[in-house]
Amino acid sequence: MKAVIYARYSSDNQTEASIEGQLRECMEFAEHAEIDVIGNYIDRALTAKTDNRPEFQRMIKDSYKHAFDCIIVWKLDRFARNRYDSAHYKSLLKKNGVKVISAKESIGEGSEGILLESVLEGMAEYYSAELAEKVSRGMTENVLKGLCNGGQVTFGYKVNAEHCYEKDELTSPIVEQIFEMYSDGYKIKEIVDYLNEHNIRTYRNGKMTINIVQRMLSNRRYIGEYKFQKTVVPNGIPAIISEELFNRVQEILAKNKRSPARKKAEDEYLLTLKLFCGKCGAHMVGESGTGTSRVYRYYKCANTKKTHICDKKPVRKEWIEDLAVKAALDILKNDEIKDYLTDRIYALQGEENPRIPKLKAQLSDVEKRLANIMQAIEQGIIFDTTKERFAALEKEKKELEITILQEKIKKPFLTKEQIRFGIEKFGKLDISTKEGKQRLIDGFINAIYVYDDKITFTFNYKDGTRTVMLSELSDGKNNSDLKCQGAPETQAEDSACVFFRIQSEQISLFLLKKRLVLRGKPRSDQHKCKRDKV
Repeated sequence: MKAVIYARYSSDNQTEASIEGQLRECMEFAEHAEIDVIGNYIDRALTAKTDNRPEFQRMIKDSYKHAFDCIIVWKLDRFARNRYDSAHYKSLLKKNGVKVISAKESIGEGSEGILLESVLEGMAEYYSAELAEKVSRGMTENVLKGLCNGGQVTFGYKVNAEHCYEKDELTSPIVEQIFEMYSDGYKIKEIVDYLNEHNIRTYRNGKMTINIVQRMLSNRRYIGEYKFQKTVVPNGIPAIISEELFNRVQEILAKNKRSPARKKAEDEYLLTLKLFCGKCGAHMVGESGTGTSRVYRYYKCANTKKTHICDKKPVRKEWIEDLAVKAALDILKNDEIKDYLTDRIYALQGEENPRIPKLKAQLSDVEKRLANIMQAIEQGIIFDTTKERFAALEKEKKELEITILQEKIKKPFLTKEQIRFGIEKFGKLDISTKEGKQRLIDGFINAIYVYDDKITFTFNYKDGTRTVMLSELSDGKNNSDLKCQGAPETQAEDSACVFFRIQSEQISLFLLKKRLVLRGKPRSDQHKCKRDKV
């Protein structure tokens, strides 16, 4: 039998020694039962009350590859402390021909074993729930008495010999100063810079950051409020600042939160490194300009911006980004493309690890040599070293078989349903937010080439036998940022690209006028810029 070991500890207070002990006892059990262990899955500081454990989930997925026959755990509570999760995942493993074995709990295979396993799982869940209740009750009592519950001490306080909070004479004045500076109109960034310039560090000797100061300004503990879960004790600990100052700071925080974010314009450009000039092939970079009452943002060809060797006019930021989002959403509306992507991703993860063919070749060579030795023995050709050589080759064969199985379980394996679910989740992103738009664009858009009369999108997938053509775009708006001469009249259409042709009545009239002006001139004069083939 081939097996893997699953080990876990649930608390930050525990150490690697807990994992080492579990692995050691599981290995001893495997050796005694003559089971070959081909790998380990270890979750650190993660509870078994839920199935949200990375290595546990990876182990379940790897069971679909049929690389191992059983999972060895130190005790069943390492696998799960929730009866539903235990039954659900054991059912999945059973379908894949994998069973869970406890190294320290002797459970039979018959009906008595089923009953005993159910009792042990119920006891594990009961122990977990009872322990959580006891810990919560004890910590609540500590809060009511004003005692410290452990963990990182809040900046500005210290814990005395009676385990009670008291003001730290060194850091509590710094907390007061931070609140007063923010109340006086200083920005959080200015406060952070001031603290770091004066070498004021956190309790862990780290630099002050915007997030740390932001949390400090919202921490009600500084007005003496001690809270644990739903239990709130006013004046449970010494206050560092007055309620009046704290409330004034909260009003300023709320006001600044509602006001527009004070960010640099370049932080908000979603198509950075994805947008290219269709005339010269250079990147189009973010630019901004201030009008009478607002800031205008757009993308501009780098060659136009720096060396002025390209005459491509800029495009409006919001317009081109909305177009990119629409292109990605149109993919998610096409069931054929989603089916294609699902099948392709599923096939890719099924492709063999490049090491496996080499290992299989080595295994085949060892098996041939073993066969030759067996033929020699059958013919009576036996030397003193024959037995040693045969044993060495048998050991090498076994090691190669285990290595091949280990390589097989290295890659994660997703079902088609899981892949399809992951693709369709993109369609549920909130595209009213910058984060939602960015994820959608990064997920599907590879590059965008902007010409004067069309836009070429290339997506993050390619199939030489399929061309996806979307309907011609006509948004009915005055897109004056595309009104410029020199647009190429023909361009080879790559099968991995989707063409959006921008056709509005005003643009067509504009281009017609430009052609009349250029009539009679050599074609090379109209198109001097070198165009890269998409």
